[in-house]
Amino acid sequence: MESNPLLFSPDHVNLFAFPPAHDPKLLNPLVLAYMGDAVYEVFIRQYVVSQPNQRPNHLHRQSTQYVSAKAQAKSLQRWLPHLTEDELDIVKRGRNAKSGTTAKNADVLEYRHSTAFECLIGFLYYTQQWERLQYLLMLSLEREK
Repeated sequence: MESNPLLFSPDHVNLFAFPPAHDPKLLNPLVLAYMGDAVYEVFIRQYVVSQPNQRPNHLHRQSTQYVSAKAQAKSLQRWLPHLTEDELDIVKRGRNAKSGTTAKNADVLEYRHSTAFECLIGFLYYTQQWERLQYLLMLSLEREK
């Protein structure tokens, strides 16, 4: 199999060695989304930097095509047919979480789906399900034809 620097490796050294204070299954879904947002942001930044056009303004514009609430909600829709029952439960917890904030450029439903998307990423990250996380993150890069 060809090596891909974007992919997680099971024997990768974790530079971020601070596990959550509680079992990930017991964490508030907004806490999972908080971490999922950061993980996804780093993933997308690595992706855009791997592309040929590296002007900073272009990098930012390209990143926002993936990290906006609207784009994340679309990615979640793409993921749904591939999710397990347990993953769907995490998504529902994230979608139903009551956040005190709203998105600037998204409607309430997009914002809730974006939170659900980030919640699942955070959960997979904290439970160290690297292959599963990698698979779903790569699906999020696919654009509609």
